[in-house]
Amino acid sequence: MRRRLHPVVLLAAVGLTLITARLGWWQLDRAAEKQALERQRLEQAAQPVLAGDDLPRSADAAQPLLQRRARLQGRWQADATVALENRPMGGRVGFYIVTPLQLADGSAVLVQRGWIPRDLQDRTRLAPFDTPGADVSVQGRIAPRVPRLYELGEAGTGTVRQNLDIDAFATERGLRLRPWVLIQDGDPGAPPDGLQRDWPVPGSGVDKHHGYAFQWFALSALTLGLLVWFQFLRPARPDHAPERHPS
Repeated sequence: MRRRLHPVVLLAAVGLTLITARLGWWQLDRAAEKQALERQRLEQAAQPVLAGDDLPRSADAAQPLLQRRARLQGRWQADATVALENRPMGGRVGFYIVTPLQLADGSAVLVQRGWIPRDLQDRTRLAPFDTPGADVSVQGRIAPRVPRLYELGEAGTGTVRQNLDIDAFATERGLRLRPWVLIQDGDPGAPPDGLQRDWPVPGSGVDKHHGYAFQWFALSALTLGLLVWFQFLRPARPDHAPERHPS
């Protein structure tokens, strides 16, 4: 009989099978989350636009209104503008421009206004964009926070940063920020300001996750098949009779 797999090899094969299967299920879970976000976005988009006193003031009040369309009226706090780097759009790397908009009651909302490309020669040089000094009307959808990227070390405090936390920024700037963010949409009636707003759809990428899940499940099935073959099926086959050599 042929020798079976070494215990270490056997354990490694079983572990690889379980890990890859788990990664496949994780990708399916991610696809389901994005599908739920897309359904939420479509349902909320069909609701009336929020404005004025209907705008949430707390995180709990904002939670059921995520992805709901809203319109703000106020004045930009231009000196508190932040450029979040390493944000892609249309296959190019650039910045998300975020500026607080102060409302009539003195509170403010962080507005993710748009995107500008990165200067390939100087990462701190920002392309020009317009920030009106008078009162403005801004429309968009409610989000819980500005999208975050993985960050090494402490968060920056300058104009160009990697991430932006609402509470920390409110303390830093002395602003009374509401605990949510407005993702500004393109308003056909608004004057151009030099910012692009081709935001990714919240539920996009479902097909990608399904493709990754198929790859992980295929690798899991391959590992399991090889394990069964070498551990059980191949050892069960009778050994070939030794060849006889003429004397």
